Amino acid sequence: MKKPSSGDRAAPKDVDEYLARVPEPARGTLNRVRAAIRSAVPPEATEVISYRMPTFRYKGPLLGFAAFPNHCGLYPMSPAVIEAFKNKLKNFPTSKGAIRFPVDKPLPAALVKKLVKARIAENERKKRR
Repeated sequence: MKKPSSGDRAAPKDVDEYLARVPEPARGTLNRVRAAIRSAVPPEATEVISYRMPTFRYKGPLLGFAAFPNHCGLYPMSPAVIEAFKNKLKNFPTSKGAIRFPVDKPLPAALVKKLVKARIAENERKKRR
């Protein structure tokens, strides 16, 4: 029997279970974001649930995404990457660790891929040190 974590439901065991719990239109939006990320990560990247959200790992945490009642979020896990892309992100609310976008309108796939590539480069530089 699974032990429930904080909140009233157990944490999802994988990304597919997480997405199955997300209502439309956010589910479709996150599926498009996930597809863009998958198309940009190396084949050895993995998908896990970390901090109760879908997270891609490649040489360490790469980025995560999640749905909330009024928005979706992409979490590049790097304030430097958000800062580097601030001009391309000017139409989206951002914070040090998050990029928010509407539940019914995913971030542009080309932008997601650029963010992923920047995070891969960051993680590869860290691993070389």
